[in-house]
Amino acid sequence: MFEAWGRWVYRHRRATLIVSALVLVLSGLVLARGGSFATKAIHGIEADDAVNLMDRELPRSPASGFTVVFQSAALTTDQDAFREAVLAAVRPLRGDPSVASVRTPFDADTSVFIASGMQSLDGHAAVAEVTLRPAAVVDTSLFPPLRARIHGGPLSVTVTGPAAFRSDLDAALATDLHRGELLSAPFTFAVLLVVFGSLVAAALPVGTGGLAVVGAVAVVTLLSRVTEVAQYALNIVSLVGLGVAIDYSLFMVSRFREELAAGSAVPAALARTVATAGRAVVFSGVAVAIGLGGLLFFRRSFLASLGAAGTAVVLLSVVYALTFLPALLGVLGRDVDRGRVPRLARAAAPGVEGRWHRLATAVMRRPVRVLVPTLCLLVAAGRPFLDLELAVPDVHILPAQGEARRGDAVLRELFPDLVATRIAVVVRFPGAPFATRERAAAVYDLARDLAAMPDVREVQSVVSAAPAPDDRDATVAALAAPRTDDFEPMRDAAAESVGRSIVVLAVVTEAAPTSAAAHALVARIRRHRHVADGALLVTGQTALDMDSTTYIAAHAPQALAFVFGMTLVLLFALLGSVVLPLKAVAMNLLSLTGSFGVLVWVFQQGHLRRVLHFTPGPIDPGLPVVLFCATFGLSMDYEVLLLTRIQEEWERTGDNTRAVAEGLEKVGPLITSAAAIMVAVFAAFGMADVVILKIMGVGTALTVAVDATIVRTLLVPATMRLLGHLNWWAPAPLRRLRARFLGGFRHG
Repeated sequence: MFEAWGRWVYRHRRATLIVSALVLVLSGLVLARGGSFATKAIHGIEADDAVNLMDRELPRSPASGFTVVFQSAALTTDQDAFREAVLAAVRPLRGDPSVASVRTPFDADTSVFIASGMQSLDGHAAVAEVTLRPAAVVDTSLFPPLRARIHGGPLSVTVTGPAAFRSDLDAALATDLHRGELLSAPFTFAVLLVVFGSLVAAALPVGTGGLAVVGAVAVVTLLSRVTEVAQYALNIVSLVGLGVAIDYSLFMVSRFREELAAGSAVPAALARTVATAGRAVVFSGVAVAIGLGGLLFFRRSFLASLGAAGTAVVLLSVVYALTFLPALLGVLGRDVDRGRVPRLARAAAPGVEGRWHRLATAVMRRPVRVLVPTLCLLVAAGRPFLDLELAVPDVHILPAQGEARRGDAVLRELFPDLVATRIAVVVRFPGAPFATRERAAAVYDLARDLAAMPDVREVQSVVSAAPAPDDRDATVAALAAPRTDDFEPMRDAAAESVGRSIVVLAVVTEAAPTSAAAHALVARIRRHRHVADGALLVTGQTALDMDSTTYIAAHAPQALAFVFGMTLVLLFALLGSVVLPLKAVAMNLLSLTGSFGVLVWVFQQGHLRRVLHFTPGPIDPGLPVVLFCATFGLSMDYEVLLLTRIQEEWERTGDNTRAVAEGLEKVGPLITSAAAIMVAVFAAFGMADVVILKIMGVGTALTVAVDATIVRTLLVPATMRLLGHLNWWAPAPLRRLRARFLGGFRHG
């Protein structure tokens, strides 16, 4: 089947190239129109539901806007020049359709109590609070135009808060994306030049990879117009797409040149290339897509969009490797070797045992001596993963010069109460919160219970703002039949924290958001599940950390079962063995164990922080899942390419030991080159300013490096030598089933 496809592409090579060019033009048109990318969110968890309620019912939700910090060394907040500059700066925002409300300490309707908290004690700084409408909260592209309209005049302006953080993160990710591509491109081309010794041959994988990435970005952009797609999806497309597309092209071009060197005519060489390397690329691509497809099980979260984006770029890489690239090879023919340059590495002469053959033979001579220390090394490297701490990232993942991070530092210095750890307790009733005295009494009792909990500094609510908060009867009466016009603090608190069906209590604690004390406090609060006839929801950074981790832990078993199960089925279909698929999965898990342990050691515990320039801290709950799904598929990529070549030799000779040595000799140099390219691409992203992307880059680079060196060159030969002929065993019924359904596919 694959050979027939190769011949078909050769006959229609020019038409195939024209179609590829048209697809590129269409992709460009899609990209020119742009898309609407969303924030990193997990919907359906309690913390997210509580935020949505606050967004809908409160005039100023703390999670749905940004804070503008105005400062002056010369002016003070009691001077007219300072006040006028602040009001002039925010005036363009008041009529903007993306803005729900703007509040400054100098507005006529801002009470003296609220205004005093919006001015620094030294009198040289003030803040304005801007709340965005829901559409602007989701679409981060709406923030930069708002920021551009804020001009402080004689005052310095720094913008921070959730919307500013998300916007700065998107901008930093885009910058890191371009930097990673620019840094990796020269090294990638240099490796290809060394491998092929030809300018034309080296350019082919780069061009194919570029087409696949552009096409996938266009697909993701289209998808963002009809559903919620996280900005991170573009980084996944670039990170994974460049690596796999170039790798697949590398194997295809290498096999084509090998067939030409053996004396085949161009049509036959192309047909044979597609029948062998093309078949391996298809299985490899499906293996990577299966790994990334595991993310699709995390429905209603940003992880699903990452899985869709990654799967799209992998499938497009396979499509281009089987259409555009063979068509271009058919047009070039023997001109693929044009632009020859001296090669730094040459394959061993026919009949001569090369270094890969000698390495495999040496390993298989003493497999146990190689296997035991290697396994111990990987397990020891993975030990720090047991100390993994998870937390939703904050402004500290941004570069130090980022405005949102600088603004957060200013708030912590001048307005510490504004950035104190707050746990938002949202009580939702079937109707008005204080429609009955029973509801008012229940809210009062809840506020008192919360204030009495360990590690709670205060509880800010309409209860605490009452004229006599310690007088239960008086406060309950005021809530149930409010006369808040007589007491301004209570009126202001009600306006800020009481909605149509909710009342919000802010629990302030000295504990850090990611600390065990904060986690324990959230757990204690959630024991109050019912407040009279209302339900209690908890949100805030700590609650979001806990809910995100719980969500991922609940969905991970399904994703793992899918990835493992489908990978085993795929490898059995490819190899006709039940042993090799199990061994391949075990090898992948070992390489991932070592890599994940190193990531915790570096990024959480802070080793190498001065070298890599980052602030250590807990890992984003979604990162281990994304890394597992991406790197499991990428690791299986090399396993497929190696085992298919070993299988060719096994079917030809029937000698397991010789098949392993010959297979590694023929594929080892290509795997090393492909791994070097992937490591270069991923390591370039390891130079990113955003810590999340840095972890992704370093994690994937490390896993690929470990997989291509320790696993493929040591563990695979050692285990295959110990298993012997058992490597290729499968029950007779399964063999017959495979022959019946996959015979034509398997034999090309």
